[in-house]
Amino acid sequence: MKRLLIMILAFASIQASAQDLALFKRVVKELSSARYQGRGYARDGANKAGKYLEKEFRKVGVDKVVLQPFTIDINTFCGAMEMRADGKKLRPGVDFSMREYSPGVRGEFPVYHVDTLGFDPDKLFADLSKPENAGCLVCCDFWFTYKHRKVFSRLQKAGECSNAGLLYTWEAPIKFFKAYGEKVVDKPIIWVTPEAIAGVKNVKVKVDNEFLEDYALFNVIAKVEGERHDSCFVFTAHYDHLGNLGRKVYYPGANDNASGTAAIVTLAERYAKNKPAWDMYFVAFSGEDANLRGSTFFADHPVVPLEQIKYLFNIDMIGDDNPVQYCEVSDAGMKDYQKFEAVNQEQHLFESLNRGALAANSDHYPFAVRGVPCIFLENQEGSAFKHYHTPADNFETVRFDSYEPVFKLVTGFIGK
Repeated sequence: MKRLLIMILAFASIQASAQDLALFKRVVKELSSARYQGRGYARDGANKAGKYLEKEFRKVGVDKVVLQPFTIDINTFCGAMEMRADGKKLRPGVDFSMREYSPGVRGEFPVYHVDTLGFDPDKLFADLSKPENAGCLVCCDFWFTYKHRKVFSRLQKAGECSNAGLLYTWEAPIKFFKAYGEKVVDKPIIWVTPEAIAGVKNVKVKVDNEFLEDYALFNVIAKVEGERHDSCFVFTAHYDHLGNLGRKVYYPGANDNASGTAAIVTLAERYAKNKPAWDMYFVAFSGEDANLRGSTFFADHPVVPLEQIKYLFNIDMIGDDNPVQYCEVSDAGMKDYQKFEAVNQEQHLFESLNRGALAANSDHYPFAVRGVPCIFLENQEGSAFKHYHTPADNFETVRFDSYEPVFKLVTGFIGK
């Protein structure tokens, strides 16, 4: 009888795990589909995804779901997106992309390639004042411009130099970073691969941007009531992503961060079916890719006092297969971090936990700096990570290896 009971319990555990994974995959697939156009801030992509999540939380049986509205200013690129280099057509999202705070640009421009080996700022500005370089696009490796950002920031400003804009080279796959799109600089800045621009003398560009002011977004907040209400656990993930690059290209964001969002839906289902000791909140943030705007708004306007949060788990990009799990822990969260490590070792979930320095890189940060115990989980450097912030981060490239270990790590820690 004892052996039979063990077998029954083991089978039930396997079945529950399989159901969790099936729900996880279904939510990832849905959120990364063309229906939501990359869950960005134009074409209503993010808000459509938020409404979908509201329904999913209700389906899994949570006690309450509310939407927390807020607004942002954000730059978007949903119109024309064309570029030719010496007559060769370049592919948006593959050969070139836009700096998130770039204005639109239309025209034909000579290209000035910066001499990085014999770099001399005075010579650079003298060259750019020559008639043959008037109205050019200045081309240079991004990391070099970052190293000399005081010089190159002048080239972004009207009246500082006669250049029309900048071309930042970045090794393929080309990225689109949108975190600081709440402003627009004076001159266009285009990301481009070195292969696409090497030796090019002339480019023709047609790019449209639209700056959205007071664009309405919302966080989706679900609650499962526990036996006690004096403390709670909070599970967070951002459901927004980069949206569109022109009319045809969008960023599916299967790993970033449909995966984390799907994980908190499955956690909500688990605790809805198994009443927890404390209240559980599941918060899907919008505005993360616009500089943590949704989580910052929540931290400033919490639906539960921040001091009542026993732990906040922020799950971001776990759709990968690295056997080492990256994490960040707030100062307040370090008090029980050894228990977290113990769960991983006892259950043999990941080869190790790689704890990095706390950074403003995801939605745990606004809580961490306010003294909330936080643990941030992100699976880095796996086979899916190379597609980060590219159109190739889709349901075909996302991986499911990390989901179950993350799920067990979090629930096991709460159990302790």
